[in-house]
Amino acid sequence: MTNIINGKEISDKFLKKLKKEVCNLKTELNLQPALAVIIVGDDPASKIYVRNKKRACEEIGIKSIEFALPTNTSENELLNLIDALNKRPDVNGILVQMPLPPHINEKIIIAHINPIKDVDAFHETNVGKIMIGNFKFLPCTPAGIIHLLDESNIEISSKHCVIIGRSNIVGKPLAMLMLHRDATVTICHSKTKNLTEICKTADILIAAVGKVNFVTSNMVKPGAVVVDVGINRCENGKICGDVDFEHVKNIASYITPVPGGVGPMTISMLMKNTITAALMQKK
Repeated sequence: MTNIINGKEISDKFLKKLKKEVCNLKTELNLQPALAVIIVGDDPASKIYVRNKKRACEEIGIKSIEFALPTNTSENELLNLIDALNKRPDVNGILVQMPLPPHINEKIIIAHINPIKDVDAFHETNVGKIMIGNFKFLPCTPAGIIHLLDESNIEISSKHCVIIGRSNIVGKPLAMLMLHRDATVTICHSKTKNLTEICKTADILIAAVGKVNFVTSNMVKPGAVVVDVGINRCENGKICGDVDFEHVKNIASYITPVPGGVGPMTISMLMKNTITAALMQKK
Protein backbone atom coordinates (compact mmCIF):
# COMPACT_ATOMS: atom_id res chain seq x y z
CA MET A 1 0.00 0.00 0.00
CA THR A 2 1.35 3.41 -0.99
CA ASN A 3 1.85 6.01 1.74
CA ILE A 4 0.89 9.56 0.76
CA ILE A 5 3.28 12.02 2.43
CA ASN A 6 1.06 14.76 3.83
CA GLY A 7 3.20 17.87 3.52
CA LYS A 8 0.49 20.13 4.92
CA GLU A 9 0.19 18.08 8.10
CA ILE A 10 3.96 17.85 8.60
CA SER A 11 4.33 21.57 7.88
CA ASP A 12 1.60 22.53 10.37
CA LYS A 13 3.36 20.50 13.06
CA PHE A 14 6.66 22.19 12.24
CA LEU A 15 5.12 25.68 12.27
CA LYS A 16 3.64 25.08 15.73
CA LYS A 17 7.15 24.32 16.96
CA LEU A 18 8.50 27.49 15.31
CA LYS A 19 5.69 29.55 16.83
CA LYS A 20 6.84 28.49 20.30
CA GLU A 21 10.43 29.44 19.39
CA VAL A 22 9.34 32.90 18.27
CA CYS A 23 7.30 33.36 21.44
CA ASN A 24 10.33 32.43 23.55
CA LEU A 25 12.54 34.86 21.61
CA LYS A 26 10.11 37.67 22.34
CA THR A 27 9.83 36.94 26.06
CA GLU A 28 13.43 35.94 26.80
CA LEU A 29 15.44 38.09 24.39
CA ASN A 30 12.96 40.82 23.46
CA LEU A 31 13.52 39.76 19.85
CA GLN A 32 10.93 39.57 17.10
CA PRO A 33 12.33 38.11 13.85
CA ALA A 34 11.48 40.21 10.80
CA LEU A 35 11.36 39.22 7.13
CA ALA A 36 11.40 41.72 4.26
CA VAL A 37 9.91 40.40 1.02
CA ILE A 38 10.42 42.29 -2.24
CA ILE A 39 8.24 41.61 -5.27
CA VAL A 40 8.79 43.40 -8.58
CA GLY A 41 5.95 43.37 -11.10
CA ASP A 42 2.55 41.70 -11.30
CA ASP A 43 3.31 38.01 -11.86
CA PRO A 44 0.20 36.17 -10.55
CA ALA A 45 2.11 33.14 -9.23
CA SER A 46 4.61 35.39 -7.44
CA LYS A 47 1.78 37.28 -5.78
CA ILE A 48 0.35 34.01 -4.45
CA TYR A 49 3.74 32.92 -3.11
CA VAL A 50 4.26 36.28 -1.38
CA ARG A 51 0.78 36.15 0.13
CA ASN A 52 1.42 32.64 1.49
CA LYS A 53 4.73 33.73 3.01
CA LYS A 54 3.08 36.71 4.67
CA ARG A 55 0.35 34.46 6.08
CA ALA A 56 2.94 32.07 7.53
CA CYS A 57 4.80 34.97 9.16
CA GLU A 58 1.63 36.21 10.79
CA GLU A 59 0.74 32.70 11.95
CA ILE A 60 3.92 32.19 13.97
CA GLY A 61 4.67 35.78 15.02
CA ILE A 62 7.37 36.85 12.56
CA LYS A 63 7.12 40.48 11.45
CA SER A 64 6.48 40.67 7.70
CA ILE A 65 7.54 43.72 5.70
CA GLU A 66 6.45 43.75 2.05
CA PHE A 67 7.81 45.93 -0.75
CA ALA A 68 5.67 45.69 -3.90
CA LEU A 69 7.51 47.48 -6.71
CA PRO A 70 6.27 48.23 -10.23
CA THR A 71 7.54 46.27 -13.21
CA ASN A 72 9.53 49.24 -14.52
CA THR A 73 11.63 49.45 -11.34
CA SER A 74 15.26 49.79 -12.40
CA GLU A 75 18.02 47.47 -11.29
CA ASN A 76 19.71 50.33 -9.42
CA GLU A 77 16.50 51.18 -7.58
CA LEU A 78 16.20 47.58 -6.43
CA LEU A 79 19.87 47.49 -5.39
CA ASN A 80 19.38 50.68 -3.38
CA LEU A 81 16.44 49.14 -1.55
CA ILE A 82 18.49 46.04 -0.73
CA ASP A 83 21.31 48.29 0.51
CA ALA A 84 18.88 49.99 2.88
CA LEU A 85 17.50 46.69 4.14
CA ASN A 86 21.01 45.28 4.62
CA LYS A 87 21.69 48.18 7.00
CA ARG A 88 18.42 47.99 8.94
CA PRO A 89 18.91 46.22 12.30
CA ASP A 90 15.16 45.55 12.52
CA VAL A 91 15.24 43.42 9.34
CA ASN A 92 16.68 39.93 9.80
CA GLY A 93 15.83 38.31 6.49
CA ILE A 94 15.63 39.61 2.92
CA LEU A 95 13.85 37.70 0.19
CA VAL A 96 13.56 38.90 -3.40
CA GLN A 97 10.74 37.02 -5.10
CA MET A 98 11.78 35.40 -8.37
CA PRO A 99 11.38 35.69 -11.28
CA LEU A 100 12.37 39.32 -11.78
CA PRO A 101 11.56 41.36 -14.92
CA PRO A 102 13.97 40.67 -17.83
CA HIS A 103 15.83 43.98 -17.46
CA ILE A 104 17.01 43.06 -13.93
CA ASN A 105 19.93 40.65 -13.49
CA GLU A 106 18.95 38.09 -10.85
CA LYS A 107 22.56 37.10 -10.13
CA ILE A 108 23.53 40.70 -9.36
CA ILE A 109 20.52 41.09 -7.06
CA ILE A 110 21.20 37.88 -5.13
CA ALA A 111 24.88 38.77 -4.74
CA HIS A 112 23.89 42.13 -3.23
CA ILE A 113 21.99 40.64 -0.29
CA ASN A 114 24.00 40.40 2.93
CA PRO A 115 24.70 36.64 3.29
CA ILE A 116 23.62 36.73 6.93
CA LYS A 117 20.19 38.00 5.79
CA ASP A 118 19.95 35.71 2.75
CA VAL A 119 17.14 33.49 4.04
CA ASP A 120 16.73 31.85 0.60
CA ALA A 121 20.37 30.68 0.84
CA PHE A 122 21.00 31.68 -2.78
CA HIS A 123 24.05 33.91 -2.15
CA GLU A 124 27.31 32.37 -3.37
CA THR A 125 28.72 32.51 0.17
CA ASN A 126 25.87 30.40 1.51
CA VAL A 127 26.01 28.07 -1.49
CA GLY A 128 29.70 27.47 -0.81
CA LYS A 129 28.99 26.71 2.85
CA ILE A 130 26.40 24.15 1.82
CA MET A 131 28.99 22.51 -0.43
CA ILE A 132 31.44 21.97 2.44
CA GLY A 133 28.75 21.17 5.00
CA ASN A 134 29.34 24.26 7.17
CA PHE A 135 26.00 26.00 6.76
CA LYS A 136 23.57 28.03 8.85
CA PHE A 137 20.94 28.41 6.12
CA LEU A 138 19.64 25.81 3.70
CA PRO A 139 17.64 26.50 0.54
CA CYS A 140 14.01 26.16 1.56
CA THR A 141 12.75 23.52 -0.87
CA PRO A 142 15.69 21.08 -0.49
CA ALA A 143 15.57 21.47 3.30
CA GLY A 144 11.81 20.88 3.22
CA ILE A 145 12.26 17.68 1.23
CA ILE A 146 14.79 16.32 3.72
CA HIS A 147 12.39 17.13 6.57
CA LEU A 148 9.51 15.34 4.83
CA LEU A 149 11.64 12.23 4.39
CA ASP A 150 12.82 12.31 8.01
CA GLU A 151 9.32 12.81 9.38
CA SER A 152 8.14 9.87 7.28
CA ASN A 153 10.96 7.70 8.70
CA ILE A 154 12.43 7.16 5.25
CA GLU A 155 16.07 6.10 5.32
CA ILE A 156 18.42 8.24 3.21
CA SER A 157 21.83 6.80 4.07
CA SER A 158 23.12 4.26 1.50
CA LYS A 159 20.11 4.80 -0.78
CA HIS A 160 20.36 5.70 -4.45
CA CYS A 161 18.78 9.12 -4.95
CA VAL A 162 18.02 10.24 -8.51
CA ILE A 163 17.21 13.93 -8.93
CA ILE A 164 15.67 15.07 -12.21
CA GLY A 165 16.63 18.73 -12.60
CA ARG A 166 19.86 20.64 -11.98
CA SER A 167 18.64 24.10 -10.95
CA ASN A 168 20.50 26.23 -8.44
CA ILE A 169 17.32 26.41 -6.36
CA VAL A 170 16.50 22.71 -6.00
CA GLY A 171 18.54 20.15 -7.93
CA LYS A 172 22.11 21.14 -7.11
CA PRO A 173 21.69 22.03 -3.41
CA LEU A 174 19.47 18.99 -2.83
CA ALA A 175 22.19 16.77 -4.27
CA MET A 176 24.63 18.23 -1.73
CA LEU A 177 22.24 17.66 1.16
CA MET A 178 21.69 14.07 0.08
CA LEU A 179 25.45 13.54 -0.11
CA HIS A 180 25.81 14.96 3.40
CA ARG A 181 23.29 12.31 4.47
CA ASP A 182 25.36 9.54 2.84
CA ALA A 183 23.09 8.87 -0.14
CA THR A 184 24.49 7.93 -3.53
CA VAL A 185 23.30 10.69 -5.84
CA THR A 186 22.64 10.88 -9.57
CA ILE A 187 21.54 14.16 -11.16
CA CYS A 188 19.65 13.94 -14.45
CA HIS A 189 18.89 16.80 -16.82
CA SER A 190 17.86 17.64 -20.38
CA LYS A 191 21.03 16.13 -21.86
CA THR A 192 20.88 12.87 -19.88
CA LYS A 193 20.70 9.73 -21.99
CA ASN A 194 18.71 6.66 -20.94
CA LEU A 195 16.71 8.72 -18.44
CA THR A 196 14.04 6.08 -17.89
CA GLU A 197 16.59 3.38 -17.15
CA ILE A 198 18.43 5.62 -14.66
CA CYS A 199 15.23 6.61 -12.88
CA LYS A 200 14.23 2.97 -12.47
CA THR A 201 17.36 2.40 -10.38
CA ALA A 202 16.33 5.04 -7.83
CA ASP A 203 15.37 4.21 -4.26
CA ILE A 204 14.41 7.88 -3.92
CA LEU A 205 13.27 9.64 -7.09
CA ILE A 206 12.89 13.42 -6.99
CA ALA A 207 11.29 15.31 -9.89
CA ALA A 208 12.04 19.03 -10.25
CA VAL A 209 11.68 19.81 -13.95
CA GLY A 210 8.51 21.90 -14.22
CA LYS A 211 6.75 19.69 -16.79
CA VAL A 212 3.29 18.23 -16.27
CA ASN A 213 3.30 14.44 -15.67
CA PHE A 214 6.92 14.16 -16.80
CA VAL A 215 7.58 11.15 -14.56
CA THR A 216 5.45 8.21 -15.67
CA SER A 217 4.92 4.79 -14.11
CA ASN A 218 7.46 3.08 -16.36
CA MET A 219 10.20 5.30 -14.85
CA VAL A 220 9.63 4.18 -11.27
CA LYS A 221 11.00 1.11 -9.53
CA PRO A 222 8.40 -0.74 -7.44
CA GLY A 223 8.68 0.41 -3.83
CA ALA A 224 10.60 3.58 -4.63
CA VAL A 225 10.02 6.84 -2.77
CA VAL A 226 8.81 9.55 -5.17
CA VAL A 227 9.05 13.26 -4.34
CA ASP A 228 7.31 15.70 -6.68
CA VAL A 229 8.68 19.27 -6.54
CA GLY A 230 6.83 20.51 -9.62
CA ILE A 231 4.03 23.07 -9.51
CA ASN A 232 2.32 23.27 -12.89
CA ARG A 233 -1.03 24.28 -14.32
CA CYS A 234 -2.77 21.36 -16.03
CA GLU A 235 -5.02 21.67 -19.08
CA ASN A 236 -8.09 21.53 -16.82
CA GLY A 237 -6.77 24.52 -14.87
CA LYS A 238 -5.89 22.55 -11.75
CA ILE A 239 -2.48 22.56 -10.06
CA CYS A 240 -0.46 19.44 -10.71
CA GLY A 241 3.12 18.28 -10.41
CA ASP A 242 5.87 16.72 -12.50
CA VAL A 243 4.74 13.19 -11.62
CA ASP A 244 1.81 11.28 -13.10
CA PHE A 245 0.42 10.85 -9.60
CA GLU A 246 -2.58 8.61 -10.33
CA HIS A 247 -0.47 5.95 -12.03
CA VAL A 248 2.78 6.28 -10.09
CA LYS A 249 1.11 6.09 -6.66
CA ASN A 250 0.29 2.42 -7.32
CA ILE A 251 3.98 1.61 -7.73
CA ALA A 252 5.73 3.84 -5.17
CA SER A 253 6.01 3.01 -1.47
CA TYR A 254 5.80 6.73 -0.59
CA ILE A 255 4.80 9.69 -2.75
CA THR A 256 4.20 13.42 -2.25
CA PRO A 257 1.04 14.91 -3.76
CA VAL A 258 0.71 18.25 -5.57
CA PRO A 259 -0.59 20.39 -4.05
CA GLY A 260 -0.06 19.57 -0.38
CA GLY A 261 3.33 17.90 -0.57
CA VAL A 262 6.63 19.77 -0.84
CA GLY A 263 5.11 23.27 -1.18
CA PRO A 264 4.00 23.81 2.44
CA MET A 265 7.39 22.71 3.76
CA THR A 266 9.21 25.21 1.54
CA ILE A 267 7.49 28.09 3.31
CA SER A 268 8.03 26.49 6.74
CA MET A 269 11.77 26.30 6.08
CA LEU A 270 11.79 29.97 5.10
CA MET A 271 10.33 30.75 8.52
CA LYS A 272 13.03 28.62 10.15
CA ASN A 273 15.77 30.45 8.23
CA THR A 274 14.37 33.82 9.32
CA ILE A 275 14.49 32.75 12.97
CA THR A 276 18.05 31.47 12.50
CA ALA A 277 19.06 34.79 10.91
CA ALA A 278 17.57 36.75 13.83
CA LEU A 279 19.52 34.69 16.35
CA MET A 280 22.77 35.05 14.38
CA GLN A 281 22.36 38.83 14.23
CA LYS A 282 21.52 39.07 17.93
CA LYS A 283 24.93 37.73 18.93
